[in-house]
Parts: sequence; C-alpha cells; structure tokens
Amino acid sequence: MRFVGLVLAVNPRDPRVLDTNVLISALLFSDLPSRLVTAWQSVQFQPVVSRSILDEYLRALAYPKFHLAINEIRVLMEEAFLPFVESVTVKGVSIQLDRDPDDAKFIECARACHVPWIISGDSDLLDLCQVESVKIVTVKEFLGQLKGRKS
Repeated sequence: MRFVGLVLAVNPRDPRVLDTNVLISALLFSDLPSRLVTAWQSVQFQPVVSRSILDEYLRALAYPKFHLAINEIRVLMEEAFLPFVESVTVKGVSIQLDRDPDDAKFIECARACHVPWIISGDSDLLDLCQVESVKIVTVKEFLGQLKGRKS
C-alpha cells in the first residue's frame, strides 16, 4: 500500500512537496520522517496542500491499519498539521503518468506553487527523478538540505 502527496516549504516562500506516506509516517511514527513535524512546527518549512491532496491524507489516516477514530484524526490534523499549512488551488491536472496516474495531482500542485522538490518515499515518484523543474527526493535528502542550511 502507498500514499502520496503534501507540499512543503523551507520557508513560506520556498515550497517543497511531500507524499502522503511520508506525512503519515511523520505524524504517526517515530522514524526519520517524524523529524519533519518538528521542522514544520518550528517554521523551517511550511506545508502547502490542495483540496485533493488533503482529501487523500484524511482517507489514508482513516485506514483501519492505523486504528485511529475519526475524532483522533480530527485532533491530529487540527493540532499537529493544519495550523502550519497553506492551502492552494490547483486548476486541473494536465500531467499524464503511466505508472501511477494518481501521482499527477502532487506534481500539478508542485507546479502550481513553483515547488522545486517533491519529498517522497514512493518508488513511482522517486523513479521519475525530475518532472520539468520539480526534483523528486527522499526524506533523508530533504532533511540533509535542511541541516545544511542551518550550518
């Protein structure tokens, strides 16, 4: 099973993109992506989402394997995520992807916001490496960039 989709920024004017499995890992688990929560809450970047991406996050958090009640999802999103998010409007999806057409909404969101990177754990996205000016990188690569900016 895989999830896809969040836009992030190193600061509010420098957006980045993160896929849904990374968001889920950041919010629910203590592995590497969990460092992103502290980073967005300390304004090292700002999550930016479209309606379709937010809908996917909510659907994914409701999967039975996570054992989250609707109220727990609401509290998690309202306290740990939504206060730090900027919402964007994406007008249609014009990118066609052969391997996973659902990934197109994340690339379109990145393009709409002039996002230079998509941060992903999704092999379909990572295998693309780059779409136009949008590079697709791992969480480890992104966190390395954040660390490099602090030095």
